[in-house]
Amino acid sequence: MSTSTTASVSTHILDTSIGRPAEGVAIQLTARSGRDARWQALGGSATDADGRCKDLPALPAGTTHVRLDFAVETYFLKKQADAQQDAPANRDSGAVFFPEVAITFAVEPGEHYHVPLLLNPFGYSVYRGS
Repeated sequence: MSTSTTASVSTHILDTSIGRPAEGVAIQLTARSGRDARWQALGGSATDADGRCKDLPALPAGTTHVRLDFAVETYFLKKQADAQQDAPANRDSGAVFFPEVAITFAVEPGEHYHVPLLLNPFGYSVYRGS
């Protein structure tokens, strides 16, 4: 939760290729306090059955920039394996076009930032949600 001296971040992922939440995607959170500051790893979590990541670590006071790293390769490889089991004739090369998605954004103290990821095998979109 944000305070007057910190911001807070939440996210969720929707797999637009199937119209369902993306479950089990690992997400890492890093932050920095200033453009020239070093990135500090804060920890991470994974999306739940609803595609939400509800337990990201709190941001330290003074945070000005945040990065969310979504490790989507494992999610897509699992989807491909499940699809091959159901329809063995539809073999894919196994390559994942976007093995990870990194989103970097600026934050202000006292604000909450919900950053949804709309994902499919060959593209993605993000926006500041509410």
